[in-house]
Amino acid sequence: MDWRDRVQVKIALPKGELQERTAALMGKAGFAIDEYSEGSRSYRPQCEEYPGLFTKVFQEKDIAIQLAIGNYDLGICRLDWVEELLVKYHSDALVKIADLGYGKRSLYAAVAGSSGEESLESLRSRSESLRIVSEYPNLSESFALKQRLRRFQIFPAWGAVGVYPPENADMAVMTETSPDWLRVQGLVPVASILESSACLVANRNSLERKDLSRLLSTISSIRIGKQRDKSAAGVELEADLQRSSMEQPVISIALPDGHQRPHTVDFLNRAGLEVDGYNTGKMGNRPRIALDGVMVKVVRPQDMPLHVANGNFDLAVTGRDWLLDHRFRFPSSPVEELLELGFGRVRIVAVVTQDMPVSSTADLRKLNRTSALRVASEYTNIADKYVNDNHLTPCKIIPTWGASEAFLPEDADVLIENTETGSTIAKHKLKIIDTLFESCACLIGSPNTLKRPDKSEKASQIIDIIRRGLEPRPVT
Repeated sequence: MDWRDRVQVKIALPKGELQERTAALMGKAGFAIDEYSEGSRSYRPQCEEYPGLFTKVFQEKDIAIQLAIGNYDLGICRLDWVEELLVKYHSDALVKIADLGYGKRSLYAAVAGSSGEESLESLRSRSESLRIVSEYPNLSESFALKQRLRRFQIFPAWGAVGVYPPENADMAVMTETSPDWLRVQGLVPVASILESSACLVANRNSLERKDLSRLLSTISSIRIGKQRDKSAAGVELEADLQRSSMEQPVISIALPDGHQRPHTVDFLNRAGLEVDGYNTGKMGNRPRIALDGVMVKVVRPQDMPLHVANGNFDLAVTGRDWLLDHRFRFPSSPVEELLELGFGRVRIVAVVTQDMPVSSTADLRKLNRTSALRVASEYTNIADKYVNDNHLTPCKIIPTWGASEAFLPEDADVLIENTETGSTIAKHKLKIIDTLFESCACLIGSPNTLKRPDKSEKASQIIDIIRRGLEPRPVT
């Protein structure tokens, strides 16, 4: 029997930017995987030639974690996510096998070009605390300690961190393919922390228990051509759409990026509020609003409630799901829903596989289990409350960063997820057993902040304008 027929290997493959080139790599190595291509919605693509190879598709950030805890034998993700895990959790279970040579980018520490602090020396001499925002909080903390920065605070974010300096952070630790792309965003790199590209990683126990030598050597030896990274050369971005021209805005507003952007654009247009640069293909993160004294930034909806609570933004358009997830963790948070905006309606639901013999949360509670119930979700605090309210202990909450449907059933038992129609859930052979609540877009703010004499008038004006978007459209 050929070794390829005998081997039973679980491999975690990346979704998103690395997907197309990883598919090419696997194909060239002789492990062509059906339904694994850019834009594919399959989370369990098949390698028909080698049925002993089980593949699962994850967001990159989840792959290093899955390998470290032993759920998978091999994985492909960028080195920065591996180092983000290892710098805090010194696990010897995660082994870096080979640099695969594509998906190259660097992790930079960057400051706003307008800050006047464009070197590490000037930052070290600061007497006040340095505010650092990043998707890589562990690497950011390690960098700050190694550079002996006197005082610093780390603010974790889901993404779009380049927009925070200088008003909402002093430094962004972020990845880019070149310093030129930082400068396009109005940022100046003060340090290059880590060079990264796609790499093959393995679980140490799997290396010891299984004969993976030929599989590893085959994949590690493949090169799939010259890297085609984006270049800043020739990029035309209007500076006034990337940088605020107002030195002292009265009110700051956060608008969502991602799939909620077009819905928010439609709503603001209906309200008669022009936001130049928010609906362009250039995807500017500092659009210009047609209101004096107002600054707008485009950030991830997941980050908005915490930043509003901390006073980094006065108003924000996010989802009620993310507001509740925040408030379940911080019950005394000053952030409140000011207006329900009506678009982006989804249900937050509990999901299991179709073959699990349950049809409700009550059935789930009655299951005879020999181990802790594994509940995966982007909404970790909502998931934790669901578990405790329904007495589903013992339980393990598994944070995810997207592509959550992939976790069932191999890596989780229950998923707390949002759905609009339920069709995607059914497509992945899952079923809904409970609806926790309904969510839609909302305007949030902190009443304590908005009552301040210097902000109240302008805040009321903006809220009144946004409220106009809720009025029925005239019949023509």
